[in-house]
Amino acid sequence: MKDIIAKVVIDKKEYTSLTHTKAKHPSPFNEDHDLFRASVKDFLKREVIPNLDQWEKDGEVPRAIYEKFGAMGYFGLRFPEAYGGSDLDIWYEVVLHEELSRINSGGFAAAMGAHFFLAMVHVNGSGSEAQKQKYLTAGNEGKLIGCLAVTEPDTGSDVKSIRTSAVKDGDHYIINGAKTFITNGVNSDYIVAAVKTNPEAGYYGISMMLIERDRKGVSATKLNKLGWRASDTGEIGLDNVKVPVENLLGEENHGFFYIMQHFVSERLSIAAGSVSGAEYAIELTLDYMNQRAVFGKKIKEFQVLRHRIAQMSAEIECNKQFLYSIYDRHSKGEYLVKEASMAKLMCSQMLDRVTFECLQMFGGNGFMEDYPLARMWRDARLNQIGGGTSEILCEIISKMIVDEKNYASKTA
Repeated sequence: MKDIIAKVVIDKKEYTSLTHTKAKHPSPFNEDHDLFRASVKDFLKREVIPNLDQWEKDGEVPRAIYEKFGAMGYFGLRFPEAYGGSDLDIWYEVVLHEELSRINSGGFAAAMGAHFFLAMVHVNGSGSEAQKQKYLTAGNEGKLIGCLAVTEPDTGSDVKSIRTSAVKDGDHYIINGAKTFITNGVNSDYIVAAVKTNPEAGYYGISMMLIERDRKGVSATKLNKLGWRASDTGEIGLDNVKVPVENLLGEENHGFFYIMQHFVSERLSIAAGSVSGAEYAIELTLDYMNQRAVFGKKIKEFQVLRHRIAQMSAEIECNKQFLYSIYDRHSKGEYLVKEASMAKLMCSQMLDRVTFECLQMFGGNGFMEDYPLARMWRDARLNQIGGGTSEILCEIISKMIVDEKNYASKTA
């Protein structure tokens, strides 16, 4: 079986039926999605890829690229037209996630995604009309950059245990605390922060707050990371920061459920990026295997390597079809905590294995920064950590399967 898959994937051999006409491979994408994909590919090729090495060294992307990204309409794909968005279907978003994962810079993808897929999603989901007019409109244009701040130095996946406090004082809140591992945490214009408005209430005491970067008491320190180096990741300090009550996002003490609601989409996006990234790693490796020769023949001819490619390609395709089926249900309004957790768990682990194996196939060159797999392998590691670690996802899945726990949508 592995020989058959290897012949199809590596040798491009086609097996056709003698009794049936060749059927088109089923796809959730139509011609409009394909045209959009071509547009994204072209934009990334012109405006992003030539600059990635420099941005990786800089540890951040320039503000100008956000505005170019916004001018193309990429930030506003799913947001209402009233705020400068396009209000398109979910498959445009999938295309964008996939193509951002094929340029070999998890940092760039993270910087863009943290803005529109984390910060702006919260504004769109629970913001007031005034907040949407200000932050969604400018956000879609790439003129106001946002970040989402939930994780704290002592609190990661256990969201209910955050310590950052927001104490109401007349018509303001006074905010104190710290956030860490925040993508766009240094250079963003505003922070969508999870804060404790009722410390005694656990899950029911968390709220979401908009905090402008230039408010007194807001500070940030850039963190030095293993991978995702083109994004600025920071630790944010909040020292007696005074914000008006109008900065509350949604209802007070409903923040935990807003976060949980958006976790499904975030985990699916990481899964989509993992599948597409794994496909790209295979493509790069096949190109290398077709050029590299040892012992008088190209390394693509060695059965042990061919079978590794076959095994990985089978895993990628299975994960992709599972993921697309979840996206289809998600687009119809189903709240898929278990399925999204499974997809993120399996796809991120698969990406880790694939980049590891592909780096090995490059031999010594795979360890060199001049070749793509070194950066790809480093970047892939974060997919099992961000958006819920693999261990947390297993705990969620086990609670639903073993303990028959039901997670229902509770957004207000």
